[in-house]
Amino acid sequence: MSAIAYLNFDGIAEQVIDFYSEALNVHEVKKVKFKDLPQDPNYPLPESELNMIMESSIEFAGGKIMMSDIVPSMKAVTGELMKGNNVLISLVIDDKQTLEEYFNHLAVGGKVTMPLSNTPWSSCFGMLVDKFGVSWKFNSDADKFLDRVISNKQ
Repeated sequence: MSAIAYLNFDGIAEQVIDFYSEALNVHEVKKVKFKDLPQDPNYPLPESELNMIMESSIEFAGGKIMMSDIVPSMKAVTGELMKGNNVLISLVIDDKQTLEEYFNHLAVGGKVTMPLSNTPWSSCFGMLVDKFGVSWKFNSDADKFLDRVISNKQ
């Protein structure tokens, strides 16, 4: 079983895919634009929405993130997109060099809320909000911490 973070954007998903692909050394990108699908002749999308991302995924370091654009013509159904802290992506990677590399790349144009550092729960932990408003948490050894705390409770 796996959990996949899914991110929605307001017409900038392709830009986000390009940025994350480079920052995270993505090894596979899949994307479908609205124009790649047959259009319903009764409800055709406006020309301005056809190049937006309908569905995409990026795979890296054993993980996957999916994302799409919420096109303006569908907002009556989906509601308005709200940028905020409702989505957080947690990267748990024991390789501290890779963790630091991802952190530094994603910090470009964003805001570091907690620099990478040694904490009581991790030997390398940090948090940031990237330039697209997405919150990220970095942890080099979360499983060891969880196992230690759980075993101490028993």
